[in-house]
Amino acid sequence: MVRVARDIRVLALLSWPVGTEAAFLAAYAAGTARPPVIEYPKSDFSAARAELEAIVCEADPQHPLGQYLIDAARSWKNAALMCESAGTERMLAYSKELYGAPNEALPGNGPTAREAAQHFISIADELDPGLLAPSESIHISATALRLQLQNDLDDYFNARVIEVELDPDLIAKAAAGATRIRLRASAAFSQYDRGQLLNHEAFVHSITALNGREQPVLPSLSLSSPRTTATQEGLATFAEQITGSIDIGRMKRISLRIEAVARALDGADFIDVFRFFLDAGQTPQESFSSAQRIFRGVPTTGGHAFTKDTVYLRGLVGVHTFFRWALRSGNLPLCRHLFAGKMTLADVQRFEPLFEAGVLLAPRWLPPWLTRINGLAGMLAFSLFANRIRLDAIADEGGVLLDF
Repeated sequence: MVRVARDIRVLALLSWPVGTEAAFLAAYAAGTARPPVIEYPKSDFSAARAELEAIVCEADPQHPLGQYLIDAARSWKNAALMCESAGTERMLAYSKELYGAPNEALPGNGPTAREAAQHFISIADELDPGLLAPSESIHISATALRLQLQNDLDDYFNARVIEVELDPDLIAKAAAGATRIRLRASAAFSQYDRGQLLNHEAFVHSITALNGREQPVLPSLSLSSPRTTATQEGLATFAEQITGSIDIGRMKRISLRIEAVARALDGADFIDVFRFFLDAGQTPQESFSSAQRIFRGVPTTGGHAFTKDTVYLRGLVGVHTFFRWALRSGNLPLCRHLFAGKMTLADVQRFEPLFEAGVLLAPRWLPPWLTRINGLAGMLAFSLFANRIRLDAIADEGGVLLDF
């Protein structure tokens, strides 16, 4: 499965040609812009899909490892079909199957991802800009941030294990692999970004890949997989939250993407979505990159979207709920096992006896916030209790917080 899956590189196969941004922005400034027409490479993964289907047929669904293989192989097979359909209307169905959609309810039968996104956008828009500290308005170049992150990582590993590089063609502002973190060379970063990238990219995405490579039984735990995206991104965003690295601006950016996916599905084309990000305060360059994320692999004329960005809030709520459940049930060590490789929340629960038996190895590296288990338990314990206090009930009773 590892050999086959390594060639199914979803984001790489859905990337846009260099120069598309410059051409669109020039046309937009001249008033002649049209939705970009992207030609994607033709992929044929029929042989890989046959091998993956053979894995599904041979694996034992009654064994935790067998169930993992079945779920993972099916996910890779759907990812292959999605890549084969790049640029066509068929792409949307596979995207929804792998990543979900913005109108789906969050874990616990809560609001939809789109409703949650609109909540965070409204709070961010109501925040008085005058409350921001001067340091929060200072922009950091990608070059300066690369040096800062490189020093942070070298200190953590006490060696050069992860290389931080600049990438002029990267769509996202940052992307992480096991031994490399890339920053978009043209992007401007804030003071918050250093902590966000360190905790999100390095201490989740990179560390889970490195720890997955240490697994003698399941080397596939080192690979990013569509089925693990929600847990991985949820865990990474939770890491930002638990370390105080996330700010309302970051929550707004995540939420704007979800709202943009919903609008694209409702019929908005690339230019409509580009203007949506412009109106939300992003620069033309950032607005193009944001819109590009929404239309990777799908027609840019409206009615379709690459729905990966909808996993962030769903994953965050799921992971946060999992950590609270682990504390209440006295099983916080299970949270550490989440870092032993790239897996889903269901995987880590099924794998618990395998970790206990030594079949799967405990993670070699852990983020600093998870090594201090007492501090994590304190924050989660307060979160469990605070959730019992209903703010709407206080408002209904006409209560004043100072009376407490």
